[in-house]
Amino acid sequence: MRALIFAAGLGERMRPLTDHTPKPLLEVGGKSLIAWHLERLAALGVRDVVVNTSWLAAKFPEALGDGAAWGLRLHYSYEGDTPLETGGGMLHALPLLGSEPFVLVNGDIWTDYNFARLPREPAGLAHLVMVDRPGHASHGDFALDDGGHVRADGAQLLTYAGFGVYRPQLLDRWRDMVGSEPGVDRQPPRFRLAPILKALMPGGHITGDYHPGRWTDVGTPQRLAELDAQLRAQA
Repeated sequence: MRALIFAAGLGERMRPLTDHTPKPLLEVGGKSLIAWHLERLAALGVRDVVVNTSWLAAKFPEALGDGAAWGLRLHYSYEGDTPLETGGGMLHALPLLGSEPFVLVNGDIWTDYNFARLPREPAGLAHLVMVDRPGHASHGDFALDDGGHVRADGAQLLTYAGFGVYRPQLLDRWRDMVGSEPGVDRQPPRFRLAPILKALMPGGHITGDYHPGRWTDVGTPQRLAELDAQLRAQA
C-alpha cells in the first residue's frame, strides 16, 4: 500500500514560523508533524510515500531524505511555485501512486488515530475519518449516517480529519464535478477535492468512520504551541 501526504500549502496563517520552514516540518513533541505520520505509515506496512511540495520544497528532502530512516521510500511530487489545491495535488501525484487504493494524510494535522483501523480496500471510492467539529471552526464539513456513508448534509455536521483511504478512480471524471473553479484550465490543473467528494456522496461512494480521540488541525502558532506542550508533558 502507498500513501500521499499533502505538504504543499503555503502556511500563511503560521507566519512567521513558516517563513523558512514548511508547516509539516514544524516540530511538536520533539519531532516534525510529518515525521509523526511517517512513523505511523511505516507501522501500517506502507513502504512508498509520496509527499507533494511547493512552498520551500527543497526543505523536505533536506530534512527527510529518501525515507530510509523510517524504512520507507519517499517520492516528491513538486507542484511549482503555486500549490495545486487538494484535488489538483492528488491528480498530479497519481503517476507516483499507482492504481491501487492509497492512504491520504494532511501534513498539518496531528492525531492519535490508529491507522490500522483504515480499510485497505474502501467500500466505495474513498473512506474518510471524521472528528467532532473543533471550537475554532465556524461550521462542520460532512455528516456520517448510520450506514457509515458520508453525506454533504445532516443533523450533526462533523469535521473531516484530513486523512483516509482513496481510490485513484475517484478522479476519473473530475472535470465533470469541479465545474468552473478558477485554475481548472491551468496546466497542471488546480482544483479542490471537496466538490468531487460532495458530487459522489449521493451515490453512496464515500464511506467514513468517526474518531472520538485526539486530533488537532495545527493551523496557528497557538495551536502548535499547545499541542507541543501537551505532547512533551505526556512524554
